[in-house]
Amino acid sequence: MGTGSVFKNLACMIELCRRSVLYDSMTLNFSRKSPNLEDLPLDHVHGDKYIYEQLLGLKFRISPHAFFQVNTLAAEVLYSAVRDWAKLNQDSTVLDVCCGTGTIGISLAKNVKNVIGIEMCQEAIEDAKVNAEINGLSNVEFLCGKAEDLFPTVINSLTSQNLVAVVDPPRAGLHSRVVLAIRRAEHLKRLIYVACNARAAMNNFVDLCRAPSHRVKGSPFRPVKALAVDLFPHTMYYELLILFERVE
Repeated sequence: MGTGSVFKNLACMIELCRRSVLYDSMTLNFSRKSPNLEDLPLDHVHGDKYIYEQLLGLKFRISPHAFFQVNTLAAEVLYSAVRDWAKLNQDSTVLDVCCGTGTIGISLAKNVKNVIGIEMCQEAIEDAKVNAEINGLSNVEFLCGKAEDLFPTVINSLTSQNLVAVVDPPRAGLHSRVVLAIRRAEHLKRLIYVACNARAAMNNFVDLCRAPSHRVKGSPFRPVKALAVDLFPHTMYYELLILFERVE
């Protein structure tokens, strides 16, 4: 496609945004390849630089590189189940691992003492901090970095006896170092795993539940509940929610 055609199509897209009530923002990526999604150069060409979404009565800012569930109504079903299964109270501490824009942790924050979110996408962390402020929350902290680098130190620093972890990793599942740290943290009794690809996460499930060994230390977990949520209607894909509890 020639340069003239590109700019003609771009002008048409911008005009569509201007006239439509469905589109508030347009950001374009002109690069075809990158080993890292965050390295993709973006050009903001129209409207707001961010998308804003309402979920469970809360408002969220979303940057172009940040993750946010595309089916908001189904996501409310998913996050409501997380809240119900977590059995939280005002003494609870929630670890929100792979937290994205902070949706899960922020949706739980009013019911707990504090929330700590971990996410490797810098844009998403910035969104999460803004989202906590937008929703008037002061008991939420967000840390930027890989879960396998931050999680072992964070969980070892927590002494709360009412500690709950919620993990929502990408399709490949949790890094093995995170799973091993979860197993070693005997004060963590309840874990909620949100899996977008149950087959890819199977090794995580096995390592959480296998008997202690030289590699896997700490008491195992057992699956207690499971729920499939159809976030992608008319496709074969779904989100799988599993509640694990520590075997005493």
